[in-house]
Amino acid sequence: MGFKKLIDSKKILSLFAGFMLLGTNLLMAQGTSPLVGTEGTTPPPPTDWLSVGYYVLLFLVLCFVVAIIGKILKVYDLTQQIQNKKIINWNNIMGIVCILFLVFGGYGAYWSITEQGSMTLPEAASLHGVKIDDMFLTTTIIIMIVFVITQILLFWFLFRYRGSDKRKAYYLPHNNTIEKVWTIIPAIVLTVLVIFGFFTWQEITNSTDGKGESSINIDVTGHQFAWEFRYPGADGKLGKKNYTLTDPLNILGVDFKDKNSFDDLKADTLVLPVNKLIRLNIFAQDVIHSVYMPHFRVQLNAVPGLPTFFRFTPTITTEEMRRKTDNPKFEYLLYCNKICGVSHYNMQKVVRVVTEGEYNDWLARQKPYLTDGLKKELKLTETNEKKNLSQNRLALNN
Repeated sequence: MGFKKLIDSKKILSLFAGFMLLGTNLLMAQGTSPLVGTEGTTPPPPTDWLSVGYYVLLFLVLCFVVAIIGKILKVYDLTQQIQNKKIINWNNIMGIVCILFLVFGGYGAYWSITEQGSMTLPEAASLHGVKIDDMFLTTTIIIMIVFVITQILLFWFLFRYRGSDKRKAYYLPHNNTIEKVWTIIPAIVLTVLVIFGFFTWQEITNSTDGKGESSINIDVTGHQFAWEFRYPGADGKLGKKNYTLTDPLNILGVDFKDKNSFDDLKADTLVLPVNKLIRLNIFAQDVIHSVYMPHFRVQLNAVPGLPTFFRFTPTITTEEMRRKTDNPKFEYLLYCNKICGVSHYNMQKVVRVVTEGEYNDWLARQKPYLTDGLKKELKLTETNEKKNLSQNRLALNN
């Protein structure tokens, strides 16, 4: 009968749901491999199922051990009651446990900050990135102060005012002063943080250039499983796109009815001039991807059918960062921060920040997006030949 109740209980269903969630996470998670050169990537490391099973089994064993100890103590209590002996004072035990948890938990928090505190984002290499880091640091300090105060008060009160037959608990139904304090102070702090965050985000999402600003428009398009870059040509303008025009030769669906499209350039590396305002026009062709460049504090989803953009100004060149990190092979990287499929790990591209002169030289060497094959498909070659022929005839007649 007991076994039947165990099978029919909600606990079994909860445990099953937990295992399903764990299995889904393990199957969907893809390890991100370091970039090899500028072209190929190494495959993700295989999942070590033995180590995963070991930790799951260890967790289950620990749960059974705790349950067995609980049953033993319960039997011991019942035995003491039958023999009219003093039973275990669980209030004192739980009070001592709370103090121990406070001490060891506090040490654990201290160890985590000192040992893993350096495992933060790398140095910010953009103007807004410095502001975001300042906001993050401010928020962390405020949260840490509140955390320390509340945890000390919580566990000390649990110990100091643990249940006892010698005193009666004081019932406090309501206190307006306390309500005002813990409502107004957090509201003020959060309002200040939100306002600073709002102005920082407004600078990023401002769609128009200010006085003296001239942003460089670059299209970033994600698809399974790669990033495509399109730069403006000599006119400084990107041509329009139309998803219905997408085919193997025109993979971005560039609309060549727009004259601005004819000099657009394609690139395999995202090269950016330092201290220049960059506007990334972000697109996705199949599923949700996410443009993620941690050094620049850039992250924004690429959603099919919903163009988005991100404006930022890089401030540290790749060469300067190589000297700072003492790593001659250092490269900024563009990742996809969404698990977009089985080859998600392949969506890495090199991002190189250079001087303005180096950027102009690099841009002059890039190939046009309008290839000979695409010209032939669009019959642009025949049209140009007819125009040239008509112009020659007019010249002869004159």
